[in-house]
Amino acid sequence: MSASNVAKEAGPQGEESPVVRSPSPEEKKKREYKEFGHDEEKPTHANVDMSLIELKAEDLYDKEKVDLETIVIEDVFKLLQCSEEGLNDEEAQRRIELFGPNKLEQEEQNAFLQFLSFMWNPLSWVMEGAALVAIVLSNGNNQPPDWEDFIGIVLLLFINSAIGFYEERNAGNAVKALMDSLAPKAKVRRNGSWLEIESSGLVPGDMISFKIGDIVPADCRLTEAINVSIDQAALTGESLPQSKKLGDQCFSGSTCKQGEAEGVVISTGANTFFGRAASLVGQDDDTTGHLQKILAQIGSFCLVSIGIFVLAEILVLYAGFRYSYRRGLNNILVLLIGGIPIAMPTVLSVTLAVGAQQLAKHKAIVTRITAIEELAGVTILCSDKTGTLTTNKLTIDRATIRTYGPFSADDVMLLAAYASRTENQDAIDSAVVQALGDVSRARAGIKLLDFKPFNPVDKRTEITYREESSGMLKRVTKGMTGIIIELCSRNKTEELENRLEADVEEFATRGLRALAVAYEELDGQDPEGEGNGFELIGLLAIFDPPREDTKQTIDDALALGVKVKMVTGDQLAIAKETGRRLGLGDHMYPAKVLKDGPAPGGKHLSLDEMILDADGFAGVFPEHKYEIVKRLQGLGHLCAMTGDGANDAPALSRANVGIAVEGATDAARGAADIVLTEPGLSTIVHAIRGSRVIFQRMRNYSIYACAVTIRIVVCFAILAFAFKFDFPPFMVLIIALLNDGTIMTLSVDRVLPSMTPDSWDLAEIFAYAVAYGIYLTASTVALVTIILETTFFYDKFGVTFNGNPSPSGSNDYQLHMIVYLQVAIISQALIFVTRSHGFFFMERPSLALFGAFCVAQLVSSIIAAYANFGFTQIQAISGGWIGIVWVWNIVWFAPLDWIKFAMKATVIKKLRQRHEAAQAAQAITGVPITRTQSRAASIHESLYSNRVSFIRRAARKVGFGSKITMKPEELQRFSSIQAQRTGATLARNPSRTAAA
Repeated sequence: MSASNVAKEAGPQGEESPVVRSPSPEEKKKREYKEFGHDEEKPTHANVDMSLIELKAEDLYDKEKVDLETIVIEDVFKLLQCSEEGLNDEEAQRRIELFGPNKLEQEEQNAFLQFLSFMWNPLSWVMEGAALVAIVLSNGNNQPPDWEDFIGIVLLLFINSAIGFYEERNAGNAVKALMDSLAPKAKVRRNGSWLEIESSGLVPGDMISFKIGDIVPADCRLTEAINVSIDQAALTGESLPQSKKLGDQCFSGSTCKQGEAEGVVISTGANTFFGRAASLVGQDDDTTGHLQKILAQIGSFCLVSIGIFVLAEILVLYAGFRYSYRRGLNNILVLLIGGIPIAMPTVLSVTLAVGAQQLAKHKAIVTRITAIEELAGVTILCSDKTGTLTTNKLTIDRATIRTYGPFSADDVMLLAAYASRTENQDAIDSAVVQALGDVSRARAGIKLLDFKPFNPVDKRTEITYREESSGMLKRVTKGMTGIIIELCSRNKTEELENRLEADVEEFATRGLRALAVAYEELDGQDPEGEGNGFELIGLLAIFDPPREDTKQTIDDALALGVKVKMVTGDQLAIAKETGRRLGLGDHMYPAKVLKDGPAPGGKHLSLDEMILDADGFAGVFPEHKYEIVKRLQGLGHLCAMTGDGANDAPALSRANVGIAVEGATDAARGAADIVLTEPGLSTIVHAIRGSRVIFQRMRNYSIYACAVTIRIVVCFAILAFAFKFDFPPFMVLIIALLNDGTIMTLSVDRVLPSMTPDSWDLAEIFAYAVAYGIYLTASTVALVTIILETTFFYDKFGVTFNGNPSPSGSNDYQLHMIVYLQVAIISQALIFVTRSHGFFFMERPSLALFGAFCVAQLVSSIIAAYANFGFTQIQAISGGWIGIVWVWNIVWFAPLDWIKFAMKATVIKKLRQRHEAAQAAQAITGVPITRTQSRAASIHESLYSNRVSFIRRAARKVGFGSKITMKPEELQRFSSIQAQRTGATLARNPSRTAAA
C-alpha cells in the first residue's frame, strides 16, 4: 500500500455532530478507560531529624520513619552519606568491606570433602567395616592380618569414589565456566568522573548511569530520568515495561528499554529485590533428594539380606560347626564384600553424569545431576509465562485491530508506524514498526517535519509529516486511549465513545493493552500550525505473544504424560488469553485464592483440589509460586518448574526439577537444576525423553545389583552350611572389581524411553531380584553338589583335580577356582536379562557394554587358567574345566528370560494390580498421597546424599564456603528493609567526611 492511499475523506466535524453538545453535568463526567495501571506512591520525608546522621537501628527498621524507596532524594543522600559527585575510591573500598560485593555469593565446595562424600553412605560403611575386619580383627589362630583383602577393599572404595568424583566435578566445572562468562559491567561515578567497572564492585551510595539496553546493576533511586522505561519482567513477572521518573526506584536485574538515567545505589548483592528472592533458595537443606530416598531403600534391602545371613553364619558356623575364629571370619567377609553393591552410588552417579553430557548436546546444562532421575518421573510442569511460554517481546495483534471511520486496518497500522520512532525505539514503537513486516515502510513516501517522542506526562507520540505524493501536511498521534480521545474533535460522538469504551474493556478482559491512533490534516505548510482537528481512526492491541515452539512443546509434554500449569506474576486476563492461545485452557485463578481458599459452595472442596485442577495462577509473588509447588509435591506429584527471573528462584529451588530457560537471570540459574541455553521450551521435551532413557538404565542396574546381592549371600551361606565350603574372600573382591568395571558401561547402554512418567516400583525390583538370585544360587549349588557327590564330569569329559577324579575335599583349591569362574560369568551375564523387556537377544546392547562383558570374561577365564596366587586358596584349572563351566552357564542362562516372563505374568502382575487399586481408592477418597516418615527414616535417607549435612557442617567449620540465608517473612518488603539496613550500617560506621 502506498502512502498516498492513506488520504481518506475526513469524518464529520465536532460542531456538525448531531449529538447535543450541552449535556447534563452527569453526562459530562469524564470517561475512565479501564486499562492496566499502577498506583503511584507519593514522596515522603523521613520522620526523624536528618541532620543527626547517627540513626539508631530501630529507627531505620521503622518504615513510618524511614523508607528509602519513597523518601525524597535529598534524604536518601543524607542517610547514605553521599552526593551526586559519587564516592571516592577509599570510601568505596570501605563500603565494600562493610556491605560485601554486589553479587550473589555461591557456596564453594571443597574438592577433597566432595571426594570423601562418596564414601559416606551405609553401603560404603559396610565395606569400610569389612576392611577393618580384614586388618584389625583377622589376627587370629597365629595368622597375620589379611592385608590382601584390606588393600583390595580400600582400592575398590577409592576406584568407585574417584569415578563418581571425576564425573560430578566435570559437570560442576562446566556450569561454573558458564556463570563466570556472564559477569556484568556498570557505569559508575568515582572521584568525580565516570568509569566502567564490574557491577560486583558497586556499593550503596554509588552514583550509577544506564541507558537503553543496559541492565540495572543494583537497586537505586533515580536522580535523573529522560524518557525512562524499565522492563521488570525478570523480577516481577509483568510483561509490559514501566515508565520511571525522577525519584522512582529501579530494581537490580531489570532492563532499560528506553531513555537514559542516573541514580544513587540504595542496596547491593543479596540485599536487593533480586537477591532477596534468591534468599528463599536452598531453604530446604533438611530435605533429601528423590534418588537418595530410592538408594536408601535399595541399600536397606541389601543390608537386611546380608545381615540375616551373616547372623545365620555366626550361629551355624561358630555355635554349630565350632569353627575357629579366623575361619568363620573369612566366611563372613565373603558375604560382606560380595553382597554389598558398593558400586551402586557410583554407577548411578556415572549414569547420571554421562546423561548430563548427552543432555548438553540438546543445549541443556545440568547443574544437579540427580535432577535427571527426578525429571523422568515428573508429572506436573509449572511454567512461568513471561519470557518462558512467551517471547517477552511486545507485538501488535493484527487480528484484533479496531477501526473507526474510513480507514482500513492496514491504513491504521501504517499511520501508527509513522507515529513511531525508527531508531532508539521503546518497546511499543518497536512492536508497531515490526508489525509492518517491512520496517522501511514506516518512513517511505513521507518527509518527517516534526516528531514528539513518548513521555510520561503526555503519554503519547506525535508525528507531523509531508506526504510526498500530494504535498499535504498531515499529523498522526498514538498513545493511551484516554489521552487520545480527549484530543479528538472531528468524529467524537456518544456512539463512538461507547464503542471505544467497550473495545478497550474487551481488550482488558483478554489481557491486551490498547493503543489508540488519531489523525488530522494541516491546511497550510507550517508544521507548527493547527490542524483541522484529530479524529480517532483505530485501536491497536498490544500483547506478549507465545513463542513459536511453545504450543508444540506443551502438546509433546502432554503426550509424555506431563500436565502443564502456568504460574505467572502477570495479570489474570493476560494469563487466560495466553492459556487460550497455547491450548493450556483458561481455567485460572488469581493468587489471592491461595490465601482465601476456594469459594464456599464451589466445585472444589479444598485448596489442594483447586490447585490440582487449575490450568494456572496469575498475579503471584515468589512465595505464592513456592507454595503452589510445595502443595503439588504434598499431593504426591513430582513437580518441575520453569522460569527466567529472580522472582522464580524460590520455586525453582523448591521444585523437584528447577529449569532456568535461556536468558535467565543469575539468581534463576543459581536456583535451577537444569539451565537451558537455547530459546523456548522444546529443549525440555528432549530433556524429559533423555531422562527417561537414563532412568531405564538405572532401573536395569538396580534389579541387577539386588539380584547379585541375593545370589552371593544365599549361595555362599548355603554352600557353607551344606558342605562347610570356605570360599576365599579375595576372589569375591576380584568378582566385584570386574563386575563394577563392566557395569559402568550401562551409562551408555541402548534403551527405549517410556511414554509415561517413570517411577521406582521397588516391590517389582526386589521381586525380580529374589527370583533371579535364587535361580543363580541353584546353578552354583547344583554344580558343586555334582562335583562333590559324583564323578560325572570325570566320567564324561575326563577332567581331574590334580590327577584325581574327585576333589580332595569341599575346600579343594581347584574347586574354589571352578566356583569363582562359574559365579563370575553367569552373575555378569544376568545384566543382559535385566536390561531387556522381551528376550535378551531381541534388544541389542551398546557396543561398550558388550565389549566390557567380553573383556571381563576373558580376564576371568585367564585367571582361572593361570592364577596360582600363593596368598589365597585357589589353584589354576585345566581348559577342560573352563569349557565345562562355560557350557554349564550357557545351559542355566537360557531359562532366565522365561523366569522373567513368569514373574511378569504372576507376581509382578499382582503387584501392579494392587498398586492400581490403591491409586483408584485414593482418587475416590481424595486423600492426598503423602508419606509419613519417622525421623530415623529421614536421617537414613539423608546418608545416601553426596551432600550430607555432616559434610556441609565440616566444610563450614574449616572455613570452606558460606551461604547467605534470609528469613522468608521479610520477603514482602524486599529492598525497603535492605536499604534501611544499609543506612543503619553506615550510621554505625560513618565516613570520615560525614563525621567531620
